[in-house]
Amino acid sequence: MNKRILIADDHDIVLTGTSLILESKIKNISIDTAENYLEVLEKITLEPYDLIILDINMPESKNKKMISEIKEIRAETKILIFSVHDESVALQYIQEGADGYLNKLSKVEEIAEAVKKVLEEGYYYPLKITQYLLKNSGKSIQNPLEKLSEREHQILRLMAKGEGSLEISNILDIRMPTISTYKKRIYKKLGTSNIADLIKICDSYSDNDR
Repeated sequence: MNKRILIADDHDIVLTGTSLILESKIKNISIDTAENYLEVLEKITLEPYDLIILDINMPESKNKKMISEIKEIRAETKILIFSVHDESVALQYIQEGADGYLNKLSKVEEIAEAVKKVLEEGYYYPLKITQYLLKNSGKSIQNPLEKLSEREHQILRLMAKGEGSLEISNILDIRMPTISTYKKRIYKKLGTSNIADLIKICDSYSDNDR
């Protein structure tokens, strides 16, 4: 089954060039494009995509808020930030829930490899991002709850109150499969696999939560 990729950028040369690179390097993919953020929202509302390659400076951009908005519509869709901004900016989007970062100046092989890894493993962080995360972990990620998107915060709070998936689905008006996807992401971001630890983290850091 083909993996569906949406490339969102307002430059024709980026759309065309990236499409050609991916189609020549990766099998079983189908590519669609969007030239502004409103078009992205329209397209993902109508049909699902496995991956969005997202320019953060395109027309109608809402900066970091785009990540939570896209994930609210399609929680299962991976987002690869595609930008010339440095790692400190990329990190902010990753903390909001983006699944990776790729510099637009990357070589052809790196672009293809990044997309393959996101599709196969669920994330892609180049070496500089990994080093930046390690170097700044004490300053930038002191509160683990800062890794969560607004929707993930809502679900975590309900989980900590003892609400099950059905109750959360009814309260937030979200489909059950989407709740399951959010839960998996919350566990992964907070580095645990059980509800007891989630409650402890929520209780310990909620006073400092944004």
